[in-house]
Amino acid sequence: MAEAKKKQLFGTNGVRGVVGELMTPELVMKIAMAVGSMRPGTIAVGRDTRTSGPAFIEAAKAGLMAVGCNVVDCGILPTPGLQYLVKDHFDAGIVITASHNPGNYNGVKVIEPDGTEMGDENSILVEERVFSSSFAIKSWEEVASSRSAPDMFQEYIDGVVSKVPAGIGKGMTVAIDPGCGAAYRTTASILSDLGCRVLTLNAQPDGRFPARNPEPSEEGLAPLADLVKSVGAAFGVAHDGDADRAVFIDDKGRFVEENKEFALIADAVCHGKSGIIVTPVSSSRLIEQIGKRHACTVDYTAVGSIYVARRMRSLIEAGKSVIFGGEGNGGLIYPDHQFCRDGGMTAAMMVLLLSIKKQTLSSLVDDLPPSVMLKHKFHTDKAPAMIEVVSKKFSSDRINTIDGLRIDRDDAWALIRPSGTEPLVRLFIESQDETVAKAFEKEILDSISPILA
Repeated sequence: MAEAKKKQLFGTNGVRGVVGELMTPELVMKIAMAVGSMRPGTIAVGRDTRTSGPAFIEAAKAGLMAVGCNVVDCGILPTPGLQYLVKDHFDAGIVITASHNPGNYNGVKVIEPDGTEMGDENSILVEERVFSSSFAIKSWEEVASSRSAPDMFQEYIDGVVSKVPAGIGKGMTVAIDPGCGAAYRTTASILSDLGCRVLTLNAQPDGRFPARNPEPSEEGLAPLADLVKSVGAAFGVAHDGDADRAVFIDDKGRFVEENKEFALIADAVCHGKSGIIVTPVSSSRLIEQIGKRHACTVDYTAVGSIYVARRMRSLIEAGKSVIFGGEGNGGLIYPDHQFCRDGGMTAAMMVLLLSIKKQTLSSLVDDLPPSVMLKHKFHTDKAPAMIEVVSKKFSSDRINTIDGLRIDRDDAWALIRPSGTEPLVRLFIESQDETVAKAFEKEILDSISPILA
């Protein structure tokens, strides 16, 4: 049997790399020519705020036009914003973004006509065209054109706002930190339209990301936490570079761990419904516990929003009731809205949650079942050796290899997994008991420390 083909350029969410190294205008143009050759028609493009974005988006437009695709440039907008527009208006989309990666990175996400990110099979076909220079280049009279549509993002804002009751945020103060990224104007507009009083930090587009990295970490959001406490805001919300994720600061200025965010939103979305929650193997068991409250089951996938979205769609096509989906990183998917992570929609859902529950965010977080989640990142190219040694060490435990290596015990679980976008390995350990979690953590760290030495 022939070995299954594997992606070489595309990672978990598109192609990403350091600008001037992997990521060059030439590569972007070739990817665009490949995509346009496979998806002829009218293609929407957009980008985040990175300094390399203008050069790369022009390269993408050139590639698309060269293969006969008309291009609509939607400017700077969140990735879910472009996905929302593609599913209603276009034959495909290309987003120039590196999401949460640092400013020296950039990348390409390819959007299918249904608004989902391109899956593995078609991504491999794009790669094959790139590597072989197999493009449907048009003659001079068939070269297409480009036009700008800088205001189309408003349609996305209106789409989010329409999914929650009008005026639901009246009397609520919220603080927003888009991190100088793609949501610099959209999330504030969404929450203002819901009736909230909105205060912002880092709400100017700046691809140097001067205030914090695009990854919204607890440390990087300390100024947002200070703002929330100083003005008595109901919560603070922050985004990654392309705003497909949202993370929160509660009313006490505490960072809300993303799996707890997932659990809280799931509790609201699943209320009064029964069905399936789809999530990767990296997500907390809290999701299972919340699901049981509402007679919902959990279906696990590989790590990556595209796998969650496509699994949700396949289950629905099979006649199953899919209620909710998402990842434990603040990337949540609302099937009655669109099949992709949407940070703007999650911000709106937090407003709805608090208005319904009539409780503070801090009290809702504290009321969740106990959960201790420990996380590590190892910047290394020794992922195969790490996986092998952990596999041998814990062979007597229940092992799941959907993605990376997950070890399940009755009182804890752990996942060790290579990143799909960077040369690093992530480790997650969770238990309801901190002592158990730390003991399990020590077992794993002791087993891999010789490799990392």
